Amino acid sequence: MTTVDWDALRARARELTARAYAPYSHFPVGAAALVDDGRVVAGCNVENAGYGVTLCAECGLVSDMVAGGGGRLVAFTCANALGERLMPCGRCRQLLWEHGGAALLVDTPAGIMTMDQVLPQAFGPADLDHVREDN
Repeated sequence: MTTVDWDALRARARELTARAYAPYSHFPVGAAALVDDGRVVAGCNVENAGYGVTLCAECGLVSDMVAGGGGRLVAFTCANALGERLMPCGRCRQLLWEHGGAALLVDTPAGIMTMDQVLPQAFGPADLDHVREDN
């Protein structure tokens, strides 16, 4: 496995907060992650007057990964405008689970945790396959 340069990921996430579009909440968020092929992907939040269609930074990050050729997330961090680490919201935890799985390393305010610690008993593709196979 590739060594994770947490300082570089955190710097990239902080950098992306300056590119966020957050005219409503005034809470810019940047995210950066390492992909299993060595690429670093990133995203920032993009708000919308219709709050329900706001895109979290994690959405942009996953889109960047998929558009760049896919892969699996290996290590993830997220920051606010002060450079402080943030926990992903519930929706984004699900998104990260889908694209990184249980072993994804998440840089949390409490330290590095695996995704299965961040989102225990997560719902995922195996749950869908289980029902599909039984029907």
